[in-house]
Amino acid sequence: MGLSIRRSVHGQPVVAAVPAHGRLPAAGRAMIGASFHQVVAGAAAGDEGCFAVIWRELQPALLRYLRVVARGAAEDVASETWVDVVQGLGHFHGDEQGFRAWVFTIARHRALDWQRHAARNQATPMPVELLADLAAGDDPAAAALETLATEAALELLSDLPRAQAEVLLLRVVVGLDVGAVASVVGKRPGAVRVLAHRGLRRLAERLGAEAPVPGGVTP
Repeated sequence: MGLSIRRSVHGQPVVAAVPAHGRLPAAGRAMIGASFHQVVAGAAAGDEGCFAVIWRELQPALLRYLRVVARGAAEDVASETWVDVVQGLGHFHGDEQGFRAWVFTIARHRALDWQRHAARNQATPMPVELLADLAAGDDPAAAALETLATEAALELLSDLPRAQAEVLLLRVVVGLDVGAVASVVGKRPGAVRVLAHRGLRRLAERLGAEAPVPGGVTP
């Protein structure tokens, strides 16, 4: 699944999470489906197959969310999030939408912890030249081509104020409805709608500023 941001014919941004089969996920739609409660119960009981179903469903969206709210530590924060999820699975009660909101509430708390830790412990960047001889275990070129649109979209979102970017990520990438997003970020549903609207307006202005003008000159 990738994230796509483009301009509509009216100049407004169209933001969408696009899966490989081309259909857009609707906010609030169940992804695991009727077997959700059985899958969660199995995962809580230690069934690795059931946990794998949950992990495959949520991990891609979790990483995209954390790449914006915990830049530079998405993988680490995601790992800490899953540790907390595993420990709390037996105490979760609710439907699939509630479960997704619960997982991302945990992720948000872990991201805030990371930000506080990073503020107290400023790290010195490592020169990229020191990494030149380290071999990759996958095909970086193929992966880069496959995720190019997602990278550009996440970069646009990361330039928004944090609250606006977070709301748009939870709505579009994670697929939560307004009420669930409000629960995750600790705001009223009306405030979530306002943040989403302001974020979309900023994206529209950004995309408009980057649109080419006649003659091939970009302002």
